[in-house]
Amino acid sequence: MGAQQLPVAGTAGTDGAAPPIVRLREISKWFPAPRRWRELVRHPRRRDHVQALRGVSVDIREGEFFGLLGPNGAGKSTLFRILSTLVSADAGTGIVCGFDVGRDADRVRDVLAPVVADERSLNWRLSARENLRLYATLHGLRGPARSSRVDELLELVELVGDADRPVSGFSSGMKQRLLLGRTLLARPRVLLLDEPTRSLDPLSARRFREFLRREISEAQGCTVLLATHNAEEALHFCDRVGVLDRGRLIAVGAASQLAGELGGERYVLWVKESDPARFDALGNSGGAVVRRCGHLVAEAGGWSRLELDIPGGLDAVARVLDGLARAGVPVARCERQEMSLADLLEALLERHKRMSADG
Repeated sequence: MGAQQLPVAGTAGTDGAAPPIVRLREISKWFPAPRRWRELVRHPRRRDHVQALRGVSVDIREGEFFGLLGPNGAGKSTLFRILSTLVSADAGTGIVCGFDVGRDADRVRDVLAPVVADERSLNWRLSARENLRLYATLHGLRGPARSSRVDELLELVELVGDADRPVSGFSSGMKQRLLLGRTLLARPRVLLLDEPTRSLDPLSARRFREFLRREISEAQGCTVLLATHNAEEALHFCDRVGVLDRGRLIAVGAASQLAGELGGERYVLWVKESDPARFDALGNSGGAVVRRCGHLVAEAGGWSRLELDIPGGLDAVARVLDGLARAGVPVARCERQEMSLADLLEALLERHKRMSADG
């Protein structure tokens, strides 16, 4: 069963969206299954395989930030390796900027680049400028053209003031920006980032994400595919996300829309109401579905926390609040509760299981 895609995944010209720069159709991949020595001795000719990807199809638009989510082992890294032409798909087609990842691997590598997040791949004894000059030489740049490109990238990744310092004295965030600058030497149109902020503290990670959006996406026009387990990246940073589960792409869309589909419109109210039996009657006014979370004993004055799923948007919320007011129930606060990334993934996986069982 294919992924549940929202209408924004259409092709060029049908909805006013940018044309797809990456197009995947029914990508599948098998790997040899690990075997124990006893099995190798008893059945040396037998070949068991595990399927890492199962018919993955998706379009990714030019200039888009597309997040790839899923538990470990879901197939995210395998999909990235196929796009990077490091491994071949066993079935299906992948097109990047009009080039087939199987037949036109050299052309694909000219337009798509994975950002290697391993800081150890930098030469820590060299400065940032020297690191970039070294890799610029490997890309065939010489003389004034090399110096100009290195200066341009140092400015782009905001390392001009630290360009001649040894990389050994750089923070993790600075090293990440230098790695990104190194990747941009080839002027790729598509970037692959595999958990780029996992080694950064929260503040540095936020700054790096803002830098990616401002300088890489908006200024350079790069399309970014981002594999992540970070809730902020998935829910607030990516334009759309795709969710992989055991090699299947089970959902594609804006994370907020997927959360709205699965979690409804969830709100938390602080009310002064001590009778649990009245929670259901009061909460269900206006069509809400009550999910009680008990009393907040830490709240002063007898306040309780009431968690509601209220379908119908703000008009429905207003009706619920009006019903509580008419019943004489004071409401101190009403807040929209966002679905966590873990809850979103769990709900998507559960929905996929139900649909697979029904279909």
